[in-house]
Amino acid sequence: MKKNFLILITLFLFITILLTSTSLCDDIENDEIVDVNAYITSTNISNSAIKIPETNSRSCVVIDRNTNTILYGKNESTVRKMASTTKIMTATIVIENCNLDEAVEISKKAAATGGSRLGLKTGDKITVRNLLYGLMLCSGNDAAVALAEHAGGSIQGFAELMNKKATDLNLFNTHFETPHGLDAESHYTTAYELAILSNYALNNNTFAEIVGTKTYTITINNYPKTLSNTNELLGSLDGIYGVKTGFTNGANRCLVSACKRNNIDIICVVLGADTKNFRTSDSIKLINYIFDNFKLINIKELIENEFNDWKNKNLDTFIVNKGISQNMNIALDNIQFSYLPIRKDLIDSINISIDCQNNFEAPLDSDLEIGELKVLCKDSNIANIKIINVSKISKQSAYSYLLYFIKNFPLIVENTLI
Repeated sequence: MKKNFLILITLFLFITILLTSTSLCDDIENDEIVDVNAYITSTNISNSAIKIPETNSRSCVVIDRNTNTILYGKNESTVRKMASTTKIMTATIVIENCNLDEAVEISKKAAATGGSRLGLKTGDKITVRNLLYGLMLCSGNDAAVALAEHAGGSIQGFAELMNKKATDLNLFNTHFETPHGLDAESHYTTAYELAILSNYALNNNTFAEIVGTKTYTITINNYPKTLSNTNELLGSLDGIYGVKTGFTNGANRCLVSACKRNNIDIICVVLGADTKNFRTSDSIKLINYIFDNFKLINIKELIENEFNDWKNKNLDTFIVNKGISQNMNIALDNIQFSYLPIRKDLIDSINISIDCQNNFEAPLDSDLEIGELKVLCKDSNIANIKIINVSKISKQSAYSYLLYFIKNFPLIVENTLI
């Protein structure tokens, strides 16, 4: 009897250890306490000596939200696992395709999903909106499966929607297999493409409101439950208004942050940090680096001034052979953005070059591309803008030549006699 009791105790301890080790492979966000204030005070960078931050994370990127320009990058195009930052796409698909006030009944499959959980049970009734809060605030994998089944019919069906959206957004190094981000072989992205996805998602007011919420009370079966956001920077670092945390053994620690200060609006992505402390400190380092060392420049004004000056000096050199007119009307194609953050020590290195054809054969179509304006900052290409011919120029006809001959006959005779 005593021997059997010892065997049972041993078996119980073995199962406990096994379950504990298995949970480490799941997306469980609250296993490490981080003092954000310690990093806020220790990572500010002086304006007088611009120093590129050193980071622990395997891949990092900071982009300007208005232009998608990369302001900082480290292995930003390297394919990596992304853990629960996957849920940025999950929430986007659901918000764009579902009635958020519709009730969902939780399936056995959703209720059995492991890792970080909202705590759903089979048969629970909860709205799509409340599932979204459970998805993005407490990173509920059970909520992710419930939403996938509701919006896509199954996890596979939902993954097809996710991958179609990725293709629509030109995320060609991104592929989804699950709605929650638990490690899977064909589930990956890059830091840059995750930033682009996050930028797109934040343009939706519902998504932005959810990921910017620190605490929220939902109802499950009409019973209230208060959720807290796993994002350690939200409410702790100036200007942070989202977005999503993540962790699996394969992805390590991940964090996508959106931050706005003094009209500079950025998204910072860190993937593959060794610890939660590292993902926090890396994010704060990069965010402070941008706001301490970049300045908004009216790049549109610089471009237009340079182009107008060049046009005034060169318009008389344009020739349209056999054209009924030599009056070229040239202009810049649409400039997509007005302001761009530029690192302060690189502002003086901004250079604008113009390469434009000046000899043409009629007829000329309107909106014909005839050249290109390039904006360079040190070794980086900031923008390429087309130069177009605005007005159509027709080719001279036989009648046009006759009129020209009659009108200029005396001059032609005079020149011939000479």
